[in-house]
Amino acid sequence: MIGMVLAAGAGRRLRPYTDTLPKALVPVDGDTAILDIALGNLSSVGLTDIVIVVGYRAEAVETRKADLERRYGVSITLVHNDKAEEWNNAYSLWLAREHFSKGVLLVNGDTVHPVSVEKTLLAGRGPDILLAVDNVKTLADEEMKVTLDGQGNLARITKLMDPAEAYGEYIGATLIEPAAAGPLADALQATWERDPDLYYEDGYQELVNRGGRVGVAPIGAVEWVEVDNHDDLAKARRIAAGY
Repeated sequence: MIGMVLAAGAGRRLRPYTDTLPKALVPVDGDTAILDIALGNLSSVGLTDIVIVVGYRAEAVETRKADLERRYGVSITLVHNDKAEEWNNAYSLWLAREHFSKGVLLVNGDTVHPVSVEKTLLAGRGPDILLAVDNVKTLADEEMKVTLDGQGNLARITKLMDPAEAYGEYIGATLIEPAAAGPLADALQATWERDPDLYYEDGYQELVNRGGRVGVAPIGAVEWVEVDNHDDLAKARRIAAGY
């Protein structure tokens, strides 16, 4: 199994940091960036072959690649998304499809969370795809919300859901088993071809609609944040300082 980080996004709401950096390289604790935390987490659970999908300001990641490899004891492969500023991340994840067959623990490059999330996913292996879900947090309109079917697997995943209907929030971390490689790649392709502005979570929904099984792993009462704006960044800095 390998680690994977989606780090192609521009993060325009985090300017001026993202005038010159991709969102994943915005600092959250001194010189420590969101990407540092992601790589540290993956390395600490034994995943030392890492794929990073880059796009916006990819050269900033390329420049730091050798240092990141030394710092975290990992080997990094970069996958380039040349449409990162035009299309959404369903296309980003699809571009990395050749790596799915190795088994992947995927994390978003804009999420700060502790390594307990990776450990929860690895401990819960069983479904071909397993999503880390916060079922403790009080939800609002912006979150990527999920509902479950009668067997406890994913039924719906979307931001466009009444928070009162949701089981919890997908936090941007997924375990993908090798058996899911082909079906997931096909579902992601159908998703971005239908609308390139869709999320990779819409690809998960496409897979479920086709009869695929996607499990969920509750992460418990864990402090984490998706960093979209400066308020989120302030929270990320408070959380990261405690690691």
